[in-house]
Order: sequence, then structure tokens, then C-alpha cells
Amino acid sequence: MPPETTTQQRADVIHNIGYRHYDGPRLGRAYARRSLFSQSLRGAYGLGRSARSKVAPMLLAAVMCVPAIILVSVTVVTKGDQLPVQYTRYAIIMQAVIGLYTAAQAPQSVSRDLRFKTIPLYFSRPIEAVDYVTAKFAAMASALFALTAAPLVIMYAGALLAKLDFADQTKSFAQGLVSVLLLSLLFAGISLVIAALTPRRGFGVAAVIAVLTISYGAVSTLQAIAYDQANTGAVSWIGLFSPITVIDGVQTAFLGASSAFPGGYGPGTGAGLVYLLVLLGLIAGSYGLLLRRYRKVGL
Repeated sequence: MPPETTTQQRADVIHNIGYRHYDGPRLGRAYARRSLFSQSLRGAYGLGRSARSKVAPMLLAAVMCVPAIILVSVTVVTKGDQLPVQYTRYAIIMQAVIGLYTAAQAPQSVSRDLRFKTIPLYFSRPIEAVDYVTAKFAAMASALFALTAAPLVIMYAGALLAKLDFADQTKSFAQGLVSVLLLSLLFAGISLVIAALTPRRGFGVAAVIAVLTISYGAVSTLQAIAYDQANTGAVSWIGLFSPITVIDGVQTAFLGASSAFPGGYGPGTGAGLVYLLVLLGLIAGSYGLLLRRYRKVGL
């Protein structure tokens, strides 16, 4: 046999190196989506990450809860007939802490995947852009809801301990939960859209803080000017241009909250419907923008 024929035969040999066919269950997209949601939610509080990663979210969570504990303690000790702060007002007062948490954790959730170019790796599995976006959005909203609902639970437990009216406290507590749920969805959507625009976490943090803080500062200033000029009708409409004031307007109109706007001139039912439509539009629009972003970045 010619030497070249022997060489060709040896090159065509298939070697068995021990790979085995997988016969186990194939869990599919739903399992991948749940796993991504769980991992992202844990990561929002530094769980499963380094000790340094846990410091900021845990510290901010503690800062959110400490005032609630103080309010409850004052109510119990003084035997007050109501809590010093409404359930619906608590998140508005603590908005700076919520904003810092959102700015820190939204880029952590999505910017690293962009920076290290792991998005195509995710999409090489049985998972699509809609699964990735849904899991990240739900995880961020859930993390924010846990942050904002925990102090309300403390206040509710303290109110019952102080033997305040059960029906009244339960109704107010439920209204507060609806308010912070809407806030969590809105802040999660806006912050993730901003964070998904850049692979650099620092830029994402700064941009989220700027959008949430500057918009509120600008709106509050314009509302104060309108109030000083006795243009009370403009006060409520100006509130449409900041995320936190949109939440304030919705809960004022529909959840029995007292408005934090200058002079308490929050929107009525008619303007409240506009606030609600803007709120739902921002949430849906944020989700849609994220889908569009990841359909491109995942290629």
C-alpha cells in the first residue's frame, strides 16, 4: 500500500474520548428564565457575591427600615392614636435612599453582561431577548419592592402592637403596598433602560442618579415657583415630569394619600387619570425599549 494512502486512512480515524449522550431532562426556557431571575435578585443584595458587594445594599436597606422602627417606637411609647407618617408618604420621604439603591444595583444587574460580552452566550442557550429582559426587569422590581415594602411591614406591625384601628391600618397598609409596587416597577424600568445603554457601571450609576435626582429637583423648583405665583393649577401638571412626582400624583388621586406637592395641590381624579396613563406608559415603554436594546446587542 502506498505511503500516502496509509497516511490518509490514519487521518480519517475517529477516536472515542469518552463523551456520552445526555439523556436527562431538558428544562428549557422557563427554567433558564427563573434561574436568571433568582440570580439577579440575589445579586441585587450582594448574595452569592463578595462581602464588599453586600455592604452598600444591606446598609441602604437598614437605612430604609430604621426610621420606620423609630416611628413605631414613638407611637407605642406615646400611645398615639395614629402613626406619625402615612404608609403612602414613607417612600416619598425616603426617595433619596431608594434612588441611591436603584442607581447602584441597576448597572450591576445589566452593565457587566454588556462589558464582558456575555449576552451572546446567554442567547446561545434556549433563552431569548424577551426572557432575559423579563427576568432582569422582574428581579430589579422585586428587589426594589422588598426595599420599599419592608419598612411598611414594620410600621403595620407596630400599629397593630400599639392597638390602632385594625381595619383602618390594614386599608392604609394595602394602599401603601400598591404605591411602592408601582414605584418599584417605574424605577426598575427607567434605571435598567439607562444602565443598558453603557457597559461601564460607573457611567450607569451617575446617569441613573442624574435622571432621578435632577428631574425631581427641577420639577420641585418649578412647582414652588408656580405656587408662589398663585398658579395652583400648574402645580399638579408640572409633576408629570419626574418619576417620583408621578407616583405622588397617582397615590394622591387614587390611594387616599396626602400630596407632597407645594400647598398640597395634588391632582384630582381627572388629572389623576393622566398621571396613571403616564405611569403605565413609562413602565411599558421602558420594557419595550429594553427589548429593542437586547434584540440588537444580543446579535
